[in-house]
Amino acid sequence: MKTSYGHLSYCTNIHAGEGWTEHFESLQKHIPVIKQKVSPDSTFGIGLRLSNIASLELYKEENLLAFQTWLTENNCYVFTMNGFPYGSFHQTKVKDHVHTPDWTTADRVEYTIRLAQILSALLPEALQGGISTSPLSYKHWHKEAEVSSVFKTATLHVLQVAEQLIKINKATGKLIHIDIEPEPDGLLETGTEFLEWYRQFLLPLGIPFIQQKFGCSKEEAESLIKDHVQLCYDVCHFAVGYEDHASVINTLKQEGIKTGKIQISAAIKAKLPPDLQGRKPVIDAFNNYNESTYLHQVIALQHTGEVLRYPDLPEALKDADNPTVAEWRAHFHVPIFANDFGALQSTQQDIKEVIAIQRQQPFTTHLEIETYTWEVLPDALKLPIGESIIRELEWVINLLDQNDGHNSKQ
Repeated sequence: MKTSYGHLSYCTNIHAGEGWTEHFESLQKHIPVIKQKVSPDSTFGIGLRLSNIASLELYKEENLLAFQTWLTENNCYVFTMNGFPYGSFHQTKVKDHVHTPDWTTADRVEYTIRLAQILSALLPEALQGGISTSPLSYKHWHKEAEVSSVFKTATLHVLQVAEQLIKINKATGKLIHIDIEPEPDGLLETGTEFLEWYRQFLLPLGIPFIQQKFGCSKEEAESLIKDHVQLCYDVCHFAVGYEDHASVINTLKQEGIKTGKIQISAAIKAKLPPDLQGRKPVIDAFNNYNESTYLHQVIALQHTGEVLRYPDLPEALKDADNPTVAEWRAHFHVPIFANDFGALQSTQQDIKEVIAIQRQQPFTTHLEIETYTWEVLPDALKLPIGESIIRELEWVINLLDQNDGHNSKQ
């Protein structure tokens, strides 16, 4: 839906279904009910997640036409897509395979271009479209000596997609950008690493590449890159890394690098008491979130102010008695409308901070809620999917409306 601060939706990766038929059935079941509750009198935006298999199926003319017809009949539109998970994302062991295939491969390029072509057909006129995507690769797959080569290969593949996005813009007038999504243990893990990649690889390789492809000046080439390769600001990921949101957002603005969307998401966190007996309830609570489907990277803040990084919860749990550690934050997307999880808390305050910045000086036009862990949450936190999505959307709408004096829904 359109709000005063951007188009708001939720990511449909919450719904199971790797094939298009099954996923479309989930959309048909849930979206009209959700729309009736949160946006009954205006159009409702969708943050569409398509696996590679689903993208191949939706790309077929008859399926795309049927979906377009359904969107029109239900007063809905697609404005953003999640192109990070390529393969299965539910009821299977995902873990680091969420990065497969990474940006060193042709498969990732072909998949992302296909998503862009689908989005260009679905995107309403005069509206920008975005596709969030992986942080190039998974850091632990690469030896230090080969990282520079991996960056170069991945960047050139990103530029191949940017070339196609520019061509789509020239042919249709629709601007679509890919939104790189840093996350813990990604090749791009932090806002700083994203900015360094942009400066050290994307622009130096991209400017001559785009000049050669389109016969434009250096300034025009840089502008085209900045239009079509943007940042996905996943609040959970940045909160897990204890990042300074205002500093990252201000630096992006100063350098003219754009944010394609905010993914509104929350992680779990807790202070660790110094005595082991007092620490035990906190560790036991974290252990309740130790499940086998997704990666739950943990970043621990030490008393010195430095951090320790664990690739997943099991590795952190083995080091639970480490006396140098003062706090844990874990990459587990918990419901955003709750802050208290017993012995644990959420990083909900980080969402409030980022949304406050967006309200004061908007830095994107796309807002997407991304809580996808409902199937693996502890039983006490589970609600029916539709009810959960509505509650999250209403929480964000209320947050956007704070102190406004008017309703953000339009």
